[in-house]
Amino acid sequence: MFESLSEKLDGVFKKLKGRALLKEEDVAAAMKEVRMALLEADVNFRVVKDFVEKVRSRAVGKEVMESITPGQQVVKIVNDELVSLMGKTHSGIRLAPNLPTIIMMIGLQGSGKTTSVAKVAKTYKKEGRRPLLVAADTQRPAAITQLQTLGDQVGVPVYATREKDDPVRICKDALNKARTDGHDILILDTAGRLQIDDDLMKQLQDIKSTVVPNEVLLVADAMTGQEAVNIAETFDEKIGIDGVILTKMDGDARGGAALSIMWVTGKPVKFMGVGEKLDPLEPFYPDRMASRILGMGDVLSLIEKAQDVVEEKEAIELEKKLRTNTFTLEDLRDQMRQVRKMGPLQSVLGMIPGLGPNLKNVDVDESRLNKVEAIINSMTKKERRNYAIIKGSRRRRIANGSGTTVAEVNRVLKQYIQMKKMMKKFKGGGIKGMKLPGMPKFM
Repeated sequence: MFESLSEKLDGVFKKLKGRALLKEEDVAAAMKEVRMALLEADVNFRVVKDFVEKVRSRAVGKEVMESITPGQQVVKIVNDELVSLMGKTHSGIRLAPNLPTIIMMIGLQGSGKTTSVAKVAKTYKKEGRRPLLVAADTQRPAAITQLQTLGDQVGVPVYATREKDDPVRICKDALNKARTDGHDILILDTAGRLQIDDDLMKQLQDIKSTVVPNEVLLVADAMTGQEAVNIAETFDEKIGIDGVILTKMDGDARGGAALSIMWVTGKPVKFMGVGEKLDPLEPFYPDRMASRILGMGDVLSLIEKAQDVVEEKEAIELEKKLRTNTFTLEDLRDQMRQVRKMGPLQSVLGMIPGLGPNLKNVDVDESRLNKVEAIINSMTKKERRNYAIIKGSRRRRIANGSGTTVAEVNRVLKQYIQMKKMMKKFKGGGIKGMKLPGMPKFM
């Protein structure tokens, strides 16, 4: 996400950082380029105008003109204003003092609403809560079945009746069931439409007034850019929303919606969906997002993702193997699986400081990791634990068993050996400590 914007801003700041003294005309020229970069990223033109003016007024003041490193000061100002633009701090879902907490999810068809409902449920289930999903979309064919399927996949029960039943009555009955059965989170999957219409708005208004949700969250497709902002504005005006979930963030190279929604609607982006799998939603942190945009990575989110997929006991065991140089091909396979659990590799690599702006022309082909895993799986346990015994005939057998070539088997072994040599220089704990030198070579 934000690849194009990050690249353009990086180019602007490189020019500024190379100067020992900044003049007003230097700032003006830089702000012109920043303005164009933001507009090309599909940021709302009113947002761009306000943002550039705030940065310009601060950039020609004392904090920059009298600074020893004026270029870096401008970058800091841009970072500060980006954080402010997106809401300053993370805004989570408010839990109700009297259970259950009711979360009403709304949005147009195709935005990823029903999938997001399941992702929110999975997020809360991981925290030890007992969510209940409600199939309140009785108009769209197979909507109820879709939610039931997703509920089964995340292990969360679904309250559902039949198509064409009254959604208001369904939500009311589901609330009573949640109270009776001890569910502490109730998530309503309401109806969507291909476009906003009066019938949809009336139905949503009736549901909201009947069950009085603690949070009304709009699910919007980030790839639609400013249209997502317009949709958010309309839903807030007609229904009243508390926040936004932006989906398909990994497919949005521009990022205009994420940068515009808070300024235009006054309502924060609370979560973002990355990837097609039913992984929990990522909390939206304005400061971390600004850091990604400016190519400074997002180490905190990267660490959190790693901690989610690696148990402390596993990390200690891996650290011991690295120290004693007993890291095997089996360990490599396990580490690869853990890295992939963290989400799309392009997104994970983009969190590494300094790497984000350089990923535009990098082909992160996850299918290559499938080949590596197939090759390792085709080895015997003895071969995985002692690569030195893998000679010519064994390599041919492994290639045949994995559907690859001997050359590809040779490449994996060579890279594994190089990786072991590099790991001798590191004493950290693999994925837990974010020290996996050599891993990008397999991508």
